[in-house]
Parts: sequence; C-alpha cells; structure tokens
Amino acid sequence: MMSSENRSHFSASCSSITEEARAKINLALHVTGQRPDGYHLLDMLVTFADHGDRLGFMRAPADRFTLSGRFGEVLAGDGGTNLVLKARDLLRAAIGPLAFPVRIHLEKNLPIASGIGGGSADAAATLRGLMRLWGTTLSAETLAALALRLGADVPMCLESRPLIARGIGEKIEPVPQLPTFAMVLANPLKGVSTPEVFRRLATKNNPALSLAQSPSQTADWLAAIAAARNDLEPPARELVPEISEISAMLHAHGALLTRMSGSGATCFGIFASMTAAEDAAAALHDKRPGWYFQATETVSGGA
Repeated sequence: MMSSENRSHFSASCSSITEEARAKINLALHVTGQRPDGYHLLDMLVTFADHGDRLGFMRAPADRFTLSGRFGEVLAGDGGTNLVLKARDLLRAAIGPLAFPVRIHLEKNLPIASGIGGGSADAAATLRGLMRLWGTTLSAETLAALALRLGADVPMCLESRPLIARGIGEKIEPVPQLPTFAMVLANPLKGVSTPEVFRRLATKNNPALSLAQSPSQTADWLAAIAAARNDLEPPARELVPEISEISAMLHAHGALLTRMSGSGATCFGIFASMTAAEDAAAALHDKRPGWYFQATETVSGGA
C-alpha cells in the first residue's frame, strides 16, 4: 500500500489521480511458433490479481518520479529505462501541448522481472492515469499501437481483465465468463533470464491453447486450466530449482492447482477460498520469510 506520507501528498490536491497496476497471471502459456524477427508466438489465458503496484499522478512545476514500496529501491537506479517514464514520454509525444509536467509516484509492491507483468502493468497504468490527468483520449487503435511499442504485455495490462492473447500478445479476446479465483502468488526472489528460458525451450511449435468447450463452473475452469500448460516452466525450473520447491510448497499447503506464471519465477496456487489462501500464505512466509508470498483474489471476467 502507498505510504501515509505519499498518500497524504496526493490527496492534498483535487487534481491527483491514482491507478492500480494489477499483477498479470498467465494461467496458461503455450509457445506455438517463432516469427522471422525472433519474437515467439504465444497462446495465453490471462487473468489479473486484485493486488499489484499503485501509481499516483499530479500536476507539478517539472516532471518528477518517486518510488516507494517493498521493491522500490530495486528500481531506484534505473534512470530513464523505467517503463513508467517511457510510457509518459510516448504519450506526451502523442498528445502534444496538453501534456503539462507531472509528478508520478510508483508504489512498487510486485517483485521485479518476476513473470507477472509488473513493469508492463505500471506502463499501462501510466497511460490510463495520464490520459485522465491530462484530460485527453486516444483512439483505440492509436492507444493499442502505443502500448505495443512499450512491450508485448502492455496491451493486455491496459485491459486488466481476463482474456486470451495470441500472436506476441497483441491479439486480445476478452473472456467474460472466467470466474474469480482465490490465489497465492509465490516467488523465491531469484531472477530468471527470459531470453535464457526461451533459448532452452526444446520445442517452439507446440499445440495451441484450446478451450473449445467453454467451461461454465469454477470446477470446469480448473479442469481446463489443469489440462493446459506453461511451456516456459520446464526450462525455467532448470535455471531456478527453487521454482520446483515453491510449487511443491503450494501443493503441500492445499493448493488445488499450481503453475508458474510467464517466464517465472513467480508461481501461483489456486485455493478453495480466500481464507485458505491467506492461511497458506502466512504459513509459507513463516517457512521462507525472505521469499515473496501474497494471498489475493483474481478479478472476474465481468470486471
């Protein structure tokens, strides 16, 4: 959550805007091919957690960017490479003189480069927040193209609701029937190199994601998700053995289904209830206090 100091600073101005940057969860990720330019073709079933980073925006005499949160210090030295700043600058170039100087505050609650779209979600929240603050809109086509320039995950994070994404992530189909899930996100806080994960991928032309018989009940969705896969998980486990350990820990504490999200190292466990998820997260934190465990609930398809 935003610190009391930063929360009071933002609430002091009626022109302040806040945006949630929800964690992106790959319930399934199938690698189905590779383009000549090197980008991999993916089929993904994606949902979003009711937990993530938070961004605040307000008018300022000059552009300013500040950080807080558990993982804020990790980003403190990245200068102009932060996707929040890239999103600000791209949007400003697109809308012109209306884009007055702003202070942006990022409360970084999600682990860095952890397979749950933290940076992409921050960039998407920046686009949403600054359009509100600057009082402007872009056409859906222009905004989608701008988001894709920031990264393949950013168009999905702009949606921030359950969806199927294909191609490199830009072909998006909402999944309004996807239910909400009680979930624990777990990460050993050990980095995984996404390029190395893809390099170790044995097969890059795997079967596509198929949900031909659209599930209707939560149990049906769990069965459908269990029948799918994350093709990046086996090579990621080779690089970071803790992924296997953390998945086993989730199972041992009652998860109905576990899987790695994205290219890792974050894994998720789906639980029967939020109480069960919260109890599991607390128990896992006691066992590995230096790791990241977060009980959350995903948004429903009708969000």
